[in-house]
Amino acid sequence: MTEIVRSTAATLAERIAAGEVTSVQLTEAHLDRIDAVDGAVHAFLHVDRDGALADAAESDARRARGQARGPLDGVPVAVKDVLTTRGLPTTCGSKILEGWVPPYDATVVTRLREAGLPILGKTNMDEFAMGSSTEHSAYGPTRNPWDLDRIPGGSGGGSAAAVAAFEAPLAIGTDTGGSIRQPGAVTGTVGVKPTYGGVSRYGLVALANSLDQAGPVTRTVLDAAMLHDVIGGHDPRDSTSIAQEWPSFTEAARAGATGDMTGVKVGVITELAGEGWQPGVMARFQESVDLLVKAGAEVVEVSCPSFVHALAAYYLILPAEASSNLAKFDAMRFGLRVTPEGSPSAEDVMRATRDAGFGDEVKRRIILGTYALSSGYYDAYYGQAQKIRTLISRDFDAAFARVDVLVSPTAPTTAFKLGEKLDDPMAMYLNDLATIPANLAGVPGISVPNGLADEDGLPSGFQVLAPALADDRVYRVGAALEAIHAEQWGGPLLDKAPELETE
Repeated sequence: MTEIVRSTAATLAERIAAGEVTSVQLTEAHLDRIDAVDGAVHAFLHVDRDGALADAAESDARRARGQARGPLDGVPVAVKDVLTTRGLPTTCGSKILEGWVPPYDATVVTRLREAGLPILGKTNMDEFAMGSSTEHSAYGPTRNPWDLDRIPGGSGGGSAAAVAAFEAPLAIGTDTGGSIRQPGAVTGTVGVKPTYGGVSRYGLVALANSLDQAGPVTRTVLDAAMLHDVIGGHDPRDSTSIAQEWPSFTEAARAGATGDMTGVKVGVITELAGEGWQPGVMARFQESVDLLVKAGAEVVEVSCPSFVHALAAYYLILPAEASSNLAKFDAMRFGLRVTPEGSPSAEDVMRATRDAGFGDEVKRRIILGTYALSSGYYDAYYGQAQKIRTLISRDFDAAFARVDVLVSPTAPTTAFKLGEKLDDPMAMYLNDLATIPANLAGVPGISVPNGLADEDGLPSGFQVLAPALADDRVYRVGAALEAIHAEQWGGPLLDKAPELETE
């Protein structure tokens, strides 16, 4: 079992195609791994053993008939609990949706099923994707497999932890301000935020419509590219979906894995460094930049001055959109309903339900967003934030006129301890300092493991950003750095992770 669960998705796909292992065998191995370690990690909110094994059996039958649906047919996947899944609970990590089973699949989930990937279950997350640590889940925190006393990042810490703990070879996350990339950085995994509109948002329970984007969570860049090829592409049910043909991201990753960066111009973002950044994180970042130079890349410093205002703009735009989106959880149509004693009005029921069903962080952002949108404050706060967003997009445009990709550390620090920042929302928000600009501008980004920080021996991440629609660039550069590091380390970074005690 150990060999199977530690294999990459690409390797598992090759072994299935060669007849060396069946989908049922590898799906069962991952389900057994979940049984063994998830009591300690808590990466999953719901595990669908029967459904996953049934899908795996169908995959094996298809392959026996010579009708495989693609290279990943039969390789299991985990899905963040913010994407609707027909017949499986979708709670968004909130009590207000406890027990809700959607009648339809998100387009991402539909594409996973059509490609033959058995769905292992739904992963834990900060409530309605609001958080950077997965401590705001109504169902308890997820723990980092590198150190169970530390956070796995957020909001998609469950997906990253599942992959890092070898409970799933592939996972789907969503990234509103860094919720795929930041968990990737602190768990030693690969996380990709595609170009906004490159992956359908239909069936993704919205936090902030103009920012949310689903994407891959994996252990290698090639695995992420293969999964992106499955879930990406135009969807007429999503009005923000981009109607164009996309290149093969798998081919881009394979090209990058040669390690040759000749002719690639890399820009180091000067604003995403300095005071407040963990020295060990910055040391690993500079080493990675030096490796890209040795591989043939040209590296220059690039200033994006509006990035210093990105955090403030984001935490006005996101709460405003969240306040509007979460208004539908009113106890009248679906989800939790709390009825006060006596003869309560509809407003009383709504108030009691939202008070009981939403956690503190969700309430905080609803209040902030409602205030920012209120009469007399809209122009002063929300309107100004949107102007900053435009300036950030212009900074990206100017930077990409000079370089092919931009790079920075993915997160300012390694994983902090559980509970350390729960009472300090601003300190928690600062974890997304480097990732937020990409969401505000809609450009793609990847986080690749680039070593362990000297202070605590925990993973750090290297972020690569590319122009909108140029997702293939992040795969090429990410795969090149990954290949160089793997040769240097003698294998992937996750090989250095401590063994989890099994039950």
